[in-house]
Amino acid sequence: MSVKQQFIELENYLKQRIIGQHELVHKMLVALLADGHLLVEGAPGLAKTRAIKELSNAIEGDFHRIQFTPDLLPADLTGTEIYRPQDGSFQFQKGPLFHNLVLADEINRAPAKVQSALLEAMAERQITVGSNSFDLPPLFLVMATQNPIEQEGTYPLPEAQLDRFLMHVEVGYPNAEAEADILRLNRQEALNTAAQEVSNLNQEQLFAARNEVLSIYMAPEVEEYLVQLIISTRQPEKLESNLASYIEFGASPRATISLDRCARANAWLNDRDYVTPGDIQAVLYDVLRHRIILSYQAEAEGVTANKIISELINLVPAP
Repeated sequence: MSVKQQFIELENYLKQRIIGQHELVHKMLVALLADGHLLVEGAPGLAKTRAIKELSNAIEGDFHRIQFTPDLLPADLTGTEIYRPQDGSFQFQKGPLFHNLVLADEINRAPAKVQSALLEAMAERQITVGSNSFDLPPLFLVMATQNPIEQEGTYPLPEAQLDRFLMHVEVGYPNAEAEADILRLNRQEALNTAAQEVSNLNQEQLFAARNEVLSIYMAPEVEEYLVQLIISTRQPEKLESNLASYIEFGASPRATISLDRCARANAWLNDRDYVTPGDIQAVLYDVLRHRIILSYQAEAEGVTANKIISELINLVPAP
């Protein structure tokens, strides 16, 4: 079985285990292939934790969940040096960030120092304690969640730190049909009769898949379309619309890189060896919604980042 076929099988398996959240499953695999991190926003009980746990069960790698709270310290994530009285030395005790898949649950409940420790690890792929630096594992994916409903006692992530996330995925409620399927799956799991057969994907296969994704063909005109979408967030006045009054700051070059990687991963998962404008549009909302900084006028008029991205798709001509 080819690596691509294994990924398609993995996606189908996850969709059976995480019912009603097909978009979340797909974007999670896109992030895995694009070697980036996910920020997932949704109400409680929408299978965000279950999703990353099921993914960790299906691939070779260890999983750790961190519940973010206001009293959390950076050392609770990174680890700390422990004194050994028997020989008078200090030994570094690794923290939970040294796992392959990390769930940062309710990231906006922790203070800025803790958020910075996590986001630095995400960007640099290493942790510095004292005068020593420690590399994180080659396979390292963080899925951070935040609850959009309850804002009391939270610390919103600064825009500059949000830029470190590859994608910001919004999760909604399942429909009635999916809700009934969730009930049946829950009963099966309670009786230990739920099917759990899937062939585990090892890390060597994952890295091979990432190389295949990077080698996918993107035509020059499609690449130009991708670049123009990002440039339009910085120069919206050139689109002859009122977008300029709604955008305070546009997306950074990191958004261009993220959009390229995600579009390639989306094409690969859809069993194509080339990128189409549709692949770019399929991931554009998740790549840009946390990177476009809205103006006061946009906030006052209730204009959202999603609405602005829809306008960009309509106004920037596709090849």
